[in-house]
Amino acid sequence: MKFIAIFGTRPEAIKIVPVIKKLRESGYQVIICVTAQQRDMLDQSLEFFEIIPDYDLNLMVDCQDLFHITIKALEGLKKILQKERPDVVLVQGDTSTAFTASLAAFYLQISIGHIEAGLRTHNKYNPFPEENNRHLIGVLADYHFAPTELAKDNLVKEGIPESQIWVTGNTVIDTLLDVINLQSSVVKQEELSMYFKERLNLILADENQKLILVTGHRRESFGEDFRNICMALKEIAEKNPDATIIYPVHLNPNVQKPVYEILGSDLANRIGSTVSKNIFLLEPLKYEDFVYLMSKSYFIMTDSGGIQEEAPSLHKPVLVMRNTTERSEGIEANTLRLVGTKKDIIAGAAQQLLDSKDVYGEMSGAINPYGDGKAAGRIVDVLSKNLMSGRNTEK
Repeated sequence: MKFIAIFGTRPEAIKIVPVIKKLRESGYQVIICVTAQQRDMLDQSLEFFEIIPDYDLNLMVDCQDLFHITIKALEGLKKILQKERPDVVLVQGDTSTAFTASLAAFYLQISIGHIEAGLRTHNKYNPFPEENNRHLIGVLADYHFAPTELAKDNLVKEGIPESQIWVTGNTVIDTLLDVINLQSSVVKQEELSMYFKERLNLILADENQKLILVTGHRRESFGEDFRNICMALKEIAEKNPDATIIYPVHLNPNVQKPVYEILGSDLANRIGSTVSKNIFLLEPLKYEDFVYLMSKSYFIMTDSGGIQEEAPSLHKPVLVMRNTTERSEGIEANTLRLVGTKKDIIAGAAQQLLDSKDVYGEMSGAINPYGDGKAAGRIVDVLSKNLMSGRNTEK
């Protein structure tokens, strides 16, 4: 049996790698195809996970839009799929690469396995284009690997037969726990601590330190909402000189411009050069370095989907700087708090976590609803049993 895993961004790589490894451990052939929708950040992950693509479409261009990604990916994937004729195309999540790969596989009547299926906000423009990408992949897919029961329920309500849906947990937890395990040795901890001390002049070993880790990159927040987020961070830093904000800044110009205008004092010297002494602006980090910062953080402020799933496994509260989230399980479990994109609400929620031990304790002590680190094994078991039996729609 032959599988082809198609992905284009760092988050996809992080979440699909455990499945690739499990398939190969089980003796299956797995072809790797990357679109490089997100070139530099994808390459970081490929290097870390020691993944060498069999095909690389190298699509990324300056100021690329959705039309470019979709057209070029569809054209490139047609040739690859016609040549390889895999039994199953595996895609992950909600990117334009995942949608386009699913469409290409459908056109060639190849089965599709969707990892992280069924997440919904029920607002097709938020997040954009991810919400509709997920829905469209759901229409095309043959195997739906839902991370939670709620995700499964969403698929059932949309008419997907239950016999094609399996609740597996989220594969990002598999990867996170593997990396945490690799970083657990005293030698590795000292190495990571020294790296950040030399880079930031920041000691991360102090358990009482209130480190706030920030990420932000959502397309639907570009413009005024992103400026609001930056203004909130500036206010938090000014009101809490004993807290430290670390923000690895996404490479998208729509992110960098407001971040460095509001939080950076010198565009020519970005790293560590900020309006506030307790804000550190960094270039995007390698995944293993980011995991280390998550483990040392007091809480996290983000609009990322994956971090909403990862941070609770480390008992870190998450403030979600978006107006909607397709990961409402975290809201219900109180591992996440949806704070939107208004400056005062964001700053107020952060201040509450900094000031109230009770509020912090309730969020940090909540149980992660997204998995136990065994999702990839479950996915491979399903694929193996169904393909061996020749029945694509039975458990």
